Amino acid sequence: MKKTSLILLLVMTTTALISQNDKPSIAVRGEGVVRVIPDEVTINIRVEHTGENTKDLKSQNDAVVKQILQYVKKAGIADKDVRTEYLNLNKVYDYNSKTYAFAANQALSIKLRDLKKYEELMKGLLETGLNRIDGVTFSSSNKDRLESEARKKAVASAKMKAEEYASVLNQSVGKAVSISEISGGNVPQPMYKMAAMADMSSDDGATIAPGEMEIRTSVNVVFELK
Repeated sequence: MKKTSLILLLVMTTTALISQNDKPSIAVRGEGVVRVIPDEVTINIRVEHTGENTKDLKSQNDAVVKQILQYVKKAGIADKDVRTEYLNLNKVYDYNSKTYAFAANQALSIKLRDLKKYEELMKGLLETGLNRIDGVTFSSSNKDRLESEARKKAVASAKMKAEEYASVLNQSVGKAVSISEISGGNVPQPMYKMAAMADMSSDDGATIAPGEMEIRTSVNVVFELK
Protein backbone atom coordinates (compact mmCIF):
# COMPACT_ATOMS: atom_id res chain seq x y z
CA MET A 1 0.00 0.00 0.00
CA LYS A 2 2.82 2.36 0.93
CA LYS A 3 4.56 1.55 -2.38
CA THR A 4 1.41 2.40 -4.33
CA SER A 5 1.02 5.70 -2.46
CA LEU A 6 4.64 6.63 -3.17
CA ILE A 7 4.23 5.95 -6.89
CA LEU A 8 1.02 8.01 -6.96
CA LEU A 9 2.79 10.90 -5.19
CA LEU A 10 5.66 10.84 -7.72
CA VAL A 11 3.24 10.86 -10.65
CA MET A 12 1.32 13.82 -9.21
CA THR A 13 4.55 15.76 -8.53
CA THR A 14 5.90 15.12 -12.03
CA THR A 15 2.59 16.15 -13.59
CA ALA A 16 2.62 19.38 -11.61
CA LEU A 17 6.14 20.22 -12.71
CA ILE A 18 5.31 19.56 -16.36
CA SER A 19 2.22 21.73 -16.05
CA GLN A 20 4.28 24.60 -14.60
CA ASN A 21 6.96 24.40 -17.35
CA ASP A 22 4.55 23.81 -20.22
CA LYS A 23 4.03 27.51 -21.01
CA PRO A 24 2.73 28.74 -24.38
CA SER A 25 5.64 29.40 -26.70
CA ILE A 26 6.52 30.05 -30.32
CA ALA A 27 9.57 28.74 -32.20
CA VAL A 28 10.86 30.68 -35.22
CA ARG A 29 13.91 30.84 -37.44
CA GLY A 30 15.69 34.11 -38.16
CA GLU A 31 18.29 34.86 -40.80
CA GLY A 32 20.89 37.59 -40.88
CA VAL A 33 22.75 38.62 -44.04
CA VAL A 34 25.53 41.17 -44.38
CA ARG A 35 26.85 42.09 -47.83
CA VAL A 36 30.29 43.55 -48.44
CA ILE A 37 32.78 44.02 -51.24
CA PRO A 38 35.85 41.80 -50.55
CA ASP A 39 39.10 43.62 -49.93
CA GLU A 40 41.43 40.59 -49.67
CA VAL A 41 42.22 37.60 -51.86
CA THR A 42 44.08 34.35 -51.24
CA ILE A 43 45.85 32.97 -54.31
CA ASN A 44 46.42 29.22 -54.38
CA ILE A 45 49.35 28.23 -56.57
CA ARG A 46 51.31 25.07 -57.29
CA VAL A 47 54.72 24.17 -58.64
CA GLU A 48 54.69 20.87 -60.52
CA HIS A 49 57.31 18.89 -62.44
CA THR A 50 57.30 15.35 -63.78
CA GLY A 51 60.17 13.04 -64.67
CA GLU A 52 61.97 9.86 -63.79
CA ASN A 53 64.56 11.16 -61.35
CA THR A 54 63.07 12.20 -58.01
CA LYS A 55 66.19 14.07 -56.97
CA ASP A 56 66.07 16.22 -60.11
CA LEU A 57 62.36 16.87 -59.63
CA LYS A 58 62.91 18.11 -56.09
CA SER A 59 65.70 20.39 -57.27
CA GLN A 60 63.50 21.82 -60.02
CA ASN A 61 60.62 22.45 -57.62
CA ASP A 62 62.89 23.90 -54.95
CA ALA A 63 64.42 26.33 -57.46
CA VAL A 64 61.02 27.70 -58.52
CA VAL A 65 59.64 27.85 -54.97
CA LYS A 66 62.74 29.75 -53.89
CA GLN A 67 62.15 32.32 -56.63
CA ILE A 68 58.50 32.63 -55.64
CA LEU A 69 59.34 33.23 -51.97
CA GLN A 70 61.98 35.80 -52.90
CA TYR A 71 59.55 37.59 -55.20
CA VAL A 72 56.63 37.78 -52.73
CA LYS A 73 58.97 39.06 -50.04
CA LYS A 74 60.23 41.74 -52.41
CA ALA A 75 56.60 42.57 -53.28
CA GLY A 76 55.96 43.36 -49.62
CA ILE A 77 53.91 40.29 -48.72
CA ALA A 78 54.33 39.50 -45.02
CA ASP A 79 55.70 36.09 -44.01
CA LYS A 80 52.45 35.30 -42.16
CA ASP A 81 50.54 35.62 -45.45
CA VAL A 82 52.57 32.98 -47.31
CA ARG A 83 52.05 29.33 -46.42
CA THR A 84 53.06 25.94 -47.80
CA GLU A 85 49.83 23.93 -48.09
CA TYR A 86 51.29 20.57 -49.06
CA LEU A 87 54.24 18.79 -50.66
CA ASN A 88 53.62 15.64 -52.70
CA LEU A 89 55.67 13.11 -54.69
CA ASN A 90 53.56 10.62 -56.64
CA LYS A 91 54.28 7.78 -59.01
CA VAL A 92 52.22 8.16 -62.20
CA TYR A 93 51.57 5.82 -65.10
CA ASP A 94 51.69 6.98 -68.72
CA TYR A 95 49.19 4.86 -70.66
CA ASN A 96 50.63 5.96 -74.02
CA SER A 97 54.22 4.94 -73.37
CA LYS A 98 53.22 2.30 -70.80
CA THR A 99 55.92 3.55 -68.45
CA TYR A 100 56.02 4.99 -64.95
CA ALA A 101 57.27 8.44 -63.97
CA PHE A 102 57.12 10.68 -60.92
CA ALA A 103 55.23 13.92 -60.28
CA ALA A 104 56.46 16.35 -57.66
CA ASN A 105 54.04 19.02 -56.38
CA GLN A 106 54.36 21.83 -53.89
CA ALA A 107 51.36 24.03 -53.18
CA LEU A 108 51.47 27.52 -51.68
CA SER A 109 48.81 30.01 -50.64
CA ILE A 110 49.47 33.74 -50.76
CA LYS A 111 47.15 36.21 -49.07
CA LEU A 112 47.03 39.63 -50.73
CA ARG A 113 45.55 42.35 -48.54
CA ASP A 114 45.41 44.99 -51.29
CA LEU A 115 43.41 43.96 -54.37
CA LYS A 116 44.91 46.82 -56.37
CA LYS A 117 48.20 44.91 -56.41
CA TYR A 118 46.67 41.72 -57.80
CA GLU A 119 47.65 42.20 -61.47
CA GLU A 120 51.23 43.11 -60.61
CA LEU A 121 51.56 40.21 -58.19
CA MET A 122 50.21 37.63 -60.66
CA LYS A 123 52.49 38.86 -63.42
CA GLY A 124 55.51 38.56 -61.16
CA LEU A 125 54.52 35.09 -59.96
CA LEU A 126 54.20 33.77 -63.51
CA GLU A 127 57.66 35.09 -64.32
CA THR A 128 59.16 33.00 -61.52
CA GLY A 129 58.35 29.76 -63.36
CA LEU A 130 55.08 29.01 -61.59
CA ASN A 131 53.10 26.53 -63.70
CA ARG A 132 49.80 25.97 -61.83
CA ILE A 133 47.16 28.31 -60.40
CA ASP A 134 44.53 26.38 -58.47
CA GLY A 135 42.19 29.31 -57.80
CA VAL A 136 41.49 32.36 -55.68
CA THR A 137 39.36 32.94 -52.57
CA PHE A 138 38.03 36.37 -51.67
CA SER A 139 37.54 37.56 -48.09
CA SER A 140 37.04 40.64 -45.95
CA SER A 141 39.42 42.15 -43.43
CA ASN A 142 36.36 43.00 -41.28
CA LYS A 143 35.18 39.40 -41.01
CA ASP A 144 34.70 39.34 -37.20
CA ARG A 145 32.67 42.54 -37.15
CA LEU A 146 30.53 41.42 -40.09
CA GLU A 147 29.85 38.02 -38.52
CA SER A 148 28.73 39.72 -35.30
CA GLU A 149 26.43 41.99 -37.29
CA ALA A 150 24.95 38.98 -39.12
CA ARG A 151 24.19 37.25 -35.80
CA LYS A 152 22.41 40.32 -34.43
CA LYS A 153 20.36 40.63 -37.60
CA ALA A 154 19.39 36.96 -37.37
CA VAL A 155 18.06 37.34 -33.82
CA ALA A 156 16.23 40.56 -34.73
CA SER A 157 14.68 38.78 -37.70
CA ALA A 158 13.48 35.94 -35.46
CA LYS A 159 11.91 38.37 -32.99
CA MET A 160 10.13 40.31 -35.74
CA LYS A 161 8.78 37.08 -37.23
CA ALA A 162 7.54 35.89 -33.81
CA GLU A 163 5.79 39.23 -33.19
CA GLU A 164 4.05 39.02 -36.56
CA TYR A 165 2.67 35.57 -35.77
CA ALA A 166 1.65 36.55 -32.24
CA SER A 167 -0.16 39.73 -33.35
CA VAL A 168 -2.52 37.70 -35.54
CA LEU A 169 -3.50 35.73 -32.41
CA ASN A 170 -3.91 38.92 -30.33
CA GLN A 171 -0.97 37.84 -28.21
CA SER A 172 2.46 39.29 -27.49
CA VAL A 173 5.98 37.90 -27.40
CA GLY A 174 7.74 37.45 -24.09
CA LYS A 175 11.33 36.63 -23.23
CA ALA A 176 13.44 34.21 -25.27
CA VAL A 177 13.50 30.71 -23.83
CA SER A 178 16.28 29.32 -26.06
CA ILE A 179 18.52 30.36 -28.95
CA SER A 180 20.49 28.00 -31.18
CA GLU A 181 22.62 28.85 -34.19
CA ILE A 182 22.20 26.95 -37.45
CA SER A 183 25.43 26.66 -39.40
CA GLY A 184 28.04 24.24 -40.64
CA GLY A 185 30.47 25.39 -37.97
CA ASN A 186 30.63 27.50 -34.83
CA VAL A 187 30.62 30.78 -36.74
CA PRO A 188 28.74 32.07 -39.79
CA GLN A 189 30.40 31.05 -43.03
CA PRO A 190 31.01 33.49 -45.91
CA MET A 191 29.02 32.83 -49.06
CA TYR A 192 29.87 34.34 -52.44
CA LYS A 193 27.47 35.65 -55.08
CA MET A 194 30.33 36.09 -57.52
CA ALA A 195 33.92 35.40 -56.54
CA ALA A 196 35.89 33.76 -59.33
CA MET A 197 38.71 34.54 -61.71
CA ALA A 198 37.37 36.16 -64.87
CA ASP A 199 39.15 36.53 -68.19
CA MET A 200 37.70 39.81 -69.36
CA SER A 201 38.82 43.04 -70.95
CA SER A 202 38.26 46.33 -69.19
CA ASP A 203 39.60 49.85 -69.26
CA ASP A 204 41.90 49.25 -66.29
CA GLY A 205 43.06 45.82 -67.48
CA ALA A 206 41.50 43.98 -64.53
CA THR A 207 41.26 40.19 -64.78
CA ILE A 208 39.30 39.44 -61.60
CA ALA A 209 35.76 40.23 -60.53
CA PRO A 210 35.51 40.10 -56.72
CA GLY A 211 31.77 40.71 -56.85
CA GLU A 212 29.85 40.89 -53.59
CA MET A 213 30.41 38.65 -50.59
CA GLU A 214 27.59 37.57 -48.29
CA ILE A 215 28.10 36.61 -44.67
CA ARG A 216 25.00 34.72 -43.60
CA THR A 217 23.84 33.04 -40.40
CA SER A 218 20.56 31.54 -39.16
CA VAL A 219 19.21 30.98 -35.67
CA ASN A 220 16.31 29.12 -34.05
CA VAL A 221 14.70 31.08 -31.22
CA VAL A 222 11.90 30.00 -28.89
CA PHE A 223 9.91 32.85 -27.28
CA GLU A 224 7.27 32.77 -24.58
CA LEU A 225 3.79 33.81 -25.65
CA LYS A 226 1.70 36.13 -23.49
